[in-house]
Amino acid sequence: MSDEKDVNSNDGHRSHDEGALDLPPDPDAHLSEAERADIVSARSGPSVPLLAERCVLCYTMQDRKLLWRLDLKLLPWLCFLYLLAFLDRTNIGNAKIAGLSQSLHLTTSSYNATLSIFFVSYAVFEPLTNILLKKLRPSIFIPIIMALWGCSMLGMGFVYNWSGLMSARWFLGLTEAGLFPGVNYYLSCWYKRSEFGVRAAIFFSAAALSGSFGGLLAAAIEKMDGIGGRPGWAWIFILEGLLTVMVGLVSFWMVHDFPDEAAFLSDQDRARVLRRLKMDQQSSAEHESFKMAYFWSALRDWKMWLGMLIYMGCDMPLYAFSLFLPTIINDLGWNSSVIRAQLMSVPPYAAAAIFTVVIGFIADRTHQRGLCNIIVSLFGVVGFALLLGSDNAAVQYVGVFLGALGIYPCIANTISWMANNIEGVYKRGVVLGFVIGWGNLSGVISSNIYFNGPRFPEGHGVVMGFMAVFLFGGSCLMTMLLRRENAKRRRGERDHWVTGLGDKEIEMLGDRRPDFLYTL
Repeated sequence: MSDEKDVNSNDGHRSHDEGALDLPPDPDAHLSEAERADIVSARSGPSVPLLAERCVLCYTMQDRKLLWRLDLKLLPWLCFLYLLAFLDRTNIGNAKIAGLSQSLHLTTSSYNATLSIFFVSYAVFEPLTNILLKKLRPSIFIPIIMALWGCSMLGMGFVYNWSGLMSARWFLGLTEAGLFPGVNYYLSCWYKRSEFGVRAAIFFSAAALSGSFGGLLAAAIEKMDGIGGRPGWAWIFILEGLLTVMVGLVSFWMVHDFPDEAAFLSDQDRARVLRRLKMDQQSSAEHESFKMAYFWSALRDWKMWLGMLIYMGCDMPLYAFSLFLPTIINDLGWNSSVIRAQLMSVPPYAAAAIFTVVIGFIADRTHQRGLCNIIVSLFGVVGFALLLGSDNAAVQYVGVFLGALGIYPCIANTISWMANNIEGVYKRGVVLGFVIGWGNLSGVISSNIYFNGPRFPEGHGVVMGFMAVFLFGGSCLMTMLLRRENAKRRRGERDHWVTGLGDKEIEMLGDRRPDFLYTL
């Protein structure tokens, strides 16, 4: 293994013998060496002489065309689905300043309880959803849960008391639980580790766009106040719920299955996708049967537990920000109308969406996801410090911008980081379910810390603390531990883990293979 350690790709992946990897037949096998050389990107450089190694390091023309086709087929619709999902879970903040609390006679504590109950059902059911996604297939599972949460959202427009609102929010959390962890797991089964981050960032940027879109939409829908005997806040829920149900039904034809079953792939493209995953040390497309051993393997992995803390450090601030931003802006002291407050929530979200994609691109190119988390989290810490320490409305609005920039990129980057470093179909699904579920459970905290307006010192202080301790501190610790483990693997200190094992047994070790280098 010492000889093999000298051959590394730019992102820390190592080339392997094709037979040992049990690769599908090469769809480009009919090409001559000269033809292959012509289609290999200059990115590989002249210093990598072996074709098998060059395939790990570079994109061929076919790769580029295939990636472009995958992006167009998968990303736009999935982003649209998540935009609607995030809109549906956070539009209660827009409804609040449109008269929800007055109509249902909600106190601060009862309103916060309606926020909290969503995260309880959402977090409880998230760890199970990736297993259901794998068993039912994405083209069945995702449309079903979407139609169901659209019905829950629709029901929120017809509640007449606090109990009805609580029930609707409980079912909204239950039915939405499968989308975010499911789609991230699903995308990680299509792309190489060095390609996944920017796709996850593009997908998650829909959450920031939903904030912009939600403010604009709420400002328009609110003018329907009184139509059909329903207040403006109810129409926000009714129209957005109807839209979600319709999109869910269309999704039966728009959501595709995993690479080994996706109908839009030709046989050649299917072989290319599977070969790319195998060469990237992934078994994402394997027909693996669920075993409890994968579950226990996930629970024994320290990366999952530390990842849960890191994700909590950005997910709790995310929900605090998205649920209370309209209220924060409305209380800045500008004597603005409700509609102006809705509209002023748009620019911070738009900036966060752009920055999320930029950081995803940078993290993919540099393979330094931990460093990106560390630097970006400081934006958020400074932003909430401004909100906490200044009385000036303009300074506080700058703090809102910095808070958005510090939160949103770290969500997608942390998920990509975890997916990159967990190998095995079901193990990755379980780990992502626990990480995302625990992060969303911390939404219960974010629902109950903003109660002392207009300055909200408790809320801003707790959010800043979470970002400083869990996001910044946890990312520093994870980076240090992964760097130390990679050094041990390069020195051969983990080679004894595969002594006496065959090629297939070694492959099934997943991220515990001595030649698997973690993404930092």
